[in-house]
Order: sequence, then C-alpha cells, then structure tokens
Amino acid sequence: MSVRIRLKHTGTRNANCFRIVVMDQRMSRDGRAIEEIGFYNPRSKVETVKLDRADYWIASGAQVSETVGDIIERARKGIVLADRVRKPSISKKAAAKIKAEEEAKAAAEAEAKAAAEAAAAAEAPAEEANA
Repeated sequence: MSVRIRLKHTGTRNANCFRIVVMDQRMSRDGRAIEEIGFYNPRSKVETVKLDRADYWIASGAQVSETVGDIIERARKGIVLADRVRKPSISKKAAAKIKAEEEAKAAAEAEAKAAAEAAAAAEAPAEEANA
C-alpha cells in the first residue's frame, strides 16, 4: 500500500478549505483517509499541522505532495502564511517601460561623462600653451 500525505477538499466551490490527510494513493481526493494530521484554509491563511504525526508518516515511507511539503516546511520554520509578503507582479508593458527608462538614464549618464571628459581634454592643452 503506497501512502501519501496530501490535501482533502472540504469546502465549497469558491470557499475552499482543505484537510491535510494521510491516505492510500489509490483513493479519490475526498475519499476515506487513514489519519487527519492538519488543516489548511487558503482564504483566511490558516495552516495547522501535527508535525510529530507528519514526521512519523514520512519516516514510515509516506510520500508528501508538493503543496503539503510547502505547508510542513513553513510550519517547521514558524512562518505564518498571512505574514508572508508577496512581490508585486508587474505587467510586461510596465516592465518594458522600466527597462527603457533605465537604458535611457544609462545612456544619458554615459553621454554626460563623455562630454565632461571632452571638456577636460580641451582645457588641458589650453593650460599647457599658457604655461
């Protein structure tokens, strides 16, 4: 019997809630579970996991799904999902605009530096002729 630690759907449509369960891999998503070891509510950002039971099942050879693995990792580190800061997403158009502005600024700085060097070079021969 291959055992997995995965999510079991308990909420309604558009109001998802999940239980973190240990179940046979062949069972359906919402089928009979061997043991419930936690709870995950993505809407209110609540995650609870019995880490001792998760460790027991992992040591017994249970495979962990990707999402449950992330939840267990956050629980071990003490990271609360509600406190996690997400990077703001930038559209392709806005990213292209920012990149173009940075390139224009770099070009303007290079041009100003070249002009300053040319002016310094022009003054140097004039000083030598006066001396």
